[in-house]
Amino acid sequence: MEELCGVGAAAPLRGDAEEPKQGSVLFLGGNEVKSSAVVKYSSAPPQAAFARLQEKTDLKLPPANWLRESAKLGPAGTTILGNNKKSKPFSSFGMAYDFIDSVGNDVDVVSDSENIKKLLKIPYSKSHVSMAVHRIGRTLLLDELDIQELFMRSSQTGDWTWLKEFYQRLIDQKWQRKKKSKEHWYQKAILSKFLYYSINGDGAAQPVPSTSKQHQEGPVSGESDEAGRASWPAPFEMPSSLSEDPGASNQGLKNDFVRNILWTFEDIHMLVGSNMPIFGGGRYPAVSLRLRDNNKPINVLTGIDYWLDNLICNVPELVMCFHVNGIVQKYEMIKTEDIPNLENSNFSTKVIKDIAQNILSFLKSNCTKEGHTYWLFKASGSDIVKLYDLTTLCEETEDKYQNPFTMPVAILLYKVACNMMLKKNQNKKHYGTIRTLLLNCLKLLDNGRHPQIIASANYMLSELFQLDEPKKEDSTDFPINGNSDESYSEEEEEMPDSDENGSYSNSSDPPDDNKAVAIIKSVGELSVPEKYKSVHRIRPSCAFPVCHGTEERCRLVLNYVLEGLKSVDSSVKKEGDLPAADPSTPIPLKYEDESTSGGSECLEKQMALFLDKMGSFQKGKHSSQSGMIPGSWQYKMKLQLILKSSKAYYVLSDAAMILQKYGRALRYIKLALQCHDTYCCLSASMLPEVLVFLCQCLTLCGDIQLMLAQNANNRAAYLEEYNYQTKEDQEILHSLHRESRCQVFAWATDLSTDLECQLSVSCKCYEAAYEILLFSNLKNQNPEQRIQVLKRMGNIRNEIGVFYMNQAAAVQTERVVSKNVSTTEQQLWKKSFSCFEEGIQNFESIDDATNAALLLCNTGRLMRICAQAHCAAEGDFKREFSPEEALYYNKAIDYYLKALRSLGKRDVHPAVWDSVNWELSTTYFTMATLQQDYAPLSRKAQEQIEKEVSEAMMKSLKYCDVDTVSARQPLCQYRAATIHHRLASMYHSCLRNQVGDEHLRKQHRVLADLHYSKAVRLFQLLKDAPCEFLRVQLERVAFAEFQMASQNSSAGKLKTLSGALDIMVKSKGAFQLVRKELVAESEQVSKDKSSAENTSPHDSSTGLNKEEVLKLLSIFESRMSFLLLQSIKLLTSTKKKIGGTNEEEAVLKTNKQVYSLLLRATANKSMTLLERIEVILNLLEQLTPSSEASNGGIQ
Repeated sequence: MEELCGVGAAAPLRGDAEEPKQGSVLFLGGNEVKSSAVVKYSSAPPQAAFARLQEKTDLKLPPANWLRESAKLGPAGTTILGNNKKSKPFSSFGMAYDFIDSVGNDVDVVSDSENIKKLLKIPYSKSHVSMAVHRIGRTLLLDELDIQELFMRSSQTGDWTWLKEFYQRLIDQKWQRKKKSKEHWYQKAILSKFLYYSINGDGAAQPVPSTSKQHQEGPVSGESDEAGRASWPAPFEMPSSLSEDPGASNQGLKNDFVRNILWTFEDIHMLVGSNMPIFGGGRYPAVSLRLRDNNKPINVLTGIDYWLDNLICNVPELVMCFHVNGIVQKYEMIKTEDIPNLENSNFSTKVIKDIAQNILSFLKSNCTKEGHTYWLFKASGSDIVKLYDLTTLCEETEDKYQNPFTMPVAILLYKVACNMMLKKNQNKKHYGTIRTLLLNCLKLLDNGRHPQIIASANYMLSELFQLDEPKKEDSTDFPINGNSDESYSEEEEEMPDSDENGSYSNSSDPPDDNKAVAIIKSVGELSVPEKYKSVHRIRPSCAFPVCHGTEERCRLVLNYVLEGLKSVDSSVKKEGDLPAADPSTPIPLKYEDESTSGGSECLEKQMALFLDKMGSFQKGKHSSQSGMIPGSWQYKMKLQLILKSSKAYYVLSDAAMILQKYGRALRYIKLALQCHDTYCCLSASMLPEVLVFLCQCLTLCGDIQLMLAQNANNRAAYLEEYNYQTKEDQEILHSLHRESRCQVFAWATDLSTDLECQLSVSCKCYEAAYEILLFSNLKNQNPEQRIQVLKRMGNIRNEIGVFYMNQAAAVQTERVVSKNVSTTEQQLWKKSFSCFEEGIQNFESIDDATNAALLLCNTGRLMRICAQAHCAAEGDFKREFSPEEALYYNKAIDYYLKALRSLGKRDVHPAVWDSVNWELSTTYFTMATLQQDYAPLSRKAQEQIEKEVSEAMMKSLKYCDVDTVSARQPLCQYRAATIHHRLASMYHSCLRNQVGDEHLRKQHRVLADLHYSKAVRLFQLLKDAPCEFLRVQLERVAFAEFQMASQNSSAGKLKTLSGALDIMVKSKGAFQLVRKELVAESEQVSKDKSSAENTSPHDSSTGLNKEEVLKLLSIFESRMSFLLLQSIKLLTSTKKKIGGTNEEEAVLKTNKQVYSLLLRATANKSMTLLERIEVILNLLEQLTPSSEASNGGIQ
């Protein structure tokens, strides 16, 4: 039973931005068939009630309003009543263009309702069927292919001769045009008059004089015939307007149906065009009006016609007016669901449903190639239905563009792809589909005739590949959809054309059928439920291609861009005016040794020119050399393509940079900037995002030039990479050169052999990028970009500063003995200082304290180099620490302190903090050492110098962190030990040279003792400084001897001597270290006797300075001998005077014994160093207990 859910409502006009309103929906449920209809668009005026004609009204007489426009009809005029009006061959395309969202996705069929009815009546009808079928995604477009009309045209124009020959050869050898009968035109005329009578307001017949009858009937037939003929466009001769707005073309591609309805019949979704007049009002909300000859009963075909019309248009009732020879007899009202049960017109709705499903499955299984035109044909009176691929047949002829469907199909493929691209939120999963649509579109087009669509399709293909985000190789991004028929591929595999029953296998058919793609052997099969199942499988090739890397992805993009550029260039008329350039000839790359040309000044000029050009974007002085008209499609498309290629080259350059292929990276960024240059030449104004992109290009170019400078040893390989060019790149450059010289950025992209020039170019690139951000007011909109550029500017200025600083140091090293600093050095200092200063400002402007601190640290290092340059020549024996040295060292200290203030605390960046502290400590230490070693006595008093040295040493200690465990800790300990040693030596020296002030002498004695003991403690922690440890111990012994010399009492002297011997005993650890190293060395020598070098006394694997050890050992032996002798003398004299204690006697005895052994050992000149050390260790071992006892005794 039917269930009426609402009243039909007119949807908004096509072209309105709103979503179409849903109309009424009709469901036929239960055990019958399910049907629902939604009016997507209607141009019909509000439904008017029909006028019931009086009995005996003569329909042969025309009413007064016949064929005139009526307010009730609206502007549609005769269209609304032209129910039997001939279907246009491209009607489905007109609808598809208007409802592009539905095509390829959720609609199975798009067609005129007349074609749908004709298909569903195939098993019941003997009449011929001839339809063109096109596939777009999962959607099939069905259009009538009027063979009669087509071949009439062929006779006149010579088009379609190949199809005519094919038709005559295989199907109907005696083809001739069949003329329509007079009865046909008579029936058409009285129907038209009946409908005009029915809309008369008063319902009365208003015949006009009979003289005009013939006059009026003639045009009806003529008009219909002419309309059919005019609807065929010439093959592939579309006007230019088609490419601008295909929907608006006058080539039969207009959607001129009164209604477009989304009809769901069972599980089949159809977009149907209908012109059936619908009346309403009063008791009948919506009815269809039919005229029947009372003498002829309704047959099945008419019943199916009426039933399907009402289902499609959602009309619940049918009003039938019966006439005899044009005289009205009576009216009868029938409900839509009762139509299948009318007398003489019985049919099963379930069978109609099965026919629909079988036909759809048959077509979907066999019309697999997108863009191809298929021909569904059943000859009149035949039971066999055949399907041909006209595109394949057409390609076998001379001109493949003979098929007039080619262009509308290409346009539709393009429009569907465009529509899918615009759906930003979900287009990624459709990329495979979009790509296939576009590739199939391109296959159909001829470059000479349709450059705009080809350029646009190629641009869209390039847009499918995301360049600005990492590629996800996940299968979830681009799924391959199992076996549904929603996907399709551009190249189908051959499929067996049969189902399990072999129902359309053509193996046993006569040979004349071998051109058919598929055959239905008997129309009766269509009534069998599920006789045909869609076997069209999904091909993986529809999935979006997986690119195995950035380079592959970019190359695909550039390939599409190049095709687009070729298409644009070929369409620009002025091409002949240009000098001919051969795309296969490489464009020479400028390469010269910048070191010979005045690099820096030249660069400044180019930079100024560049910035001047950038500033001129606002003035709009831009023109194309090739003669493209601004605003034309060529102009707009070329701009888009050039920008896309620029982005692709940028991504390629960035990828090459990551792979450390810096020559290749420079070549790609050069191409990116050449594209950008051409874009600038063409574009009247610069979009902010384009300027930001230019900024990124220049920044990357700066990075590459810096890396080339830092990897100068691979220059030959980089040069080879830089000069290589693909044919594709050359052709893109050829297209660019049609518009501009591409030289604006040459200063930034040349590969120089000069290090200074490379660094300078890198810096200029960053400066240019920053200038763009400044004058285009982009820095606030792009804070991240600004920070990146300023960071790089700071970094490159540091690099250049270091470069000049190292050059200055090299000049200083090579300088001939001379007191004067050369002007070259001074110039280098100034350049270096200026770079550091600017770099510091860059980092401070973005609050980058760490990098600012590093640059301040480098400035400090520069000041130290300046100080070193001012020290007098080494040959001068009167060398003194100069005021210039002091000045620069103090400046260095200031910069290091600023660096520490910049960091604030160690937590900010521990490594940098520790580094600055170490450098500061080193500066204080160097300054103190120089003052101590080359005391400026001509300018300052000794006491003043000692005070300054002491202060500097103490500050050096302050910044020397001995406690923090790190790689630098042993260095810090060594430095601190050295400082304590030097301070102790200084106070020791003061004590020796000072006379008078006893308080000061005592203070110096205490300080010397304190620093010696601290130095010893620190040297003991180090396992690799035995010589330094020994030297400190020997100085302590000397200090004790000096003190002993000023003592008078024997007891005091004995105590001092005992202390000195104790120091010697405590030096045992140093000798043990030396012995260990010597033993290890001798073992190494014995292992490798063959190597003469290893036997050399100075070549030690442990790095031990044997000369130093020998020297210190000799001093140690001499001082030990002296102390032992003095001790023996003192102990002997004390014993004689007052009689010694047992302990003293034991000490005396040990000392004598040790002294005796020492004398023998020193007398033996043949002993090796190792043996002498063994003797000393043995002697110190013997002294240990006695010295302890002695100390105890004395105390």
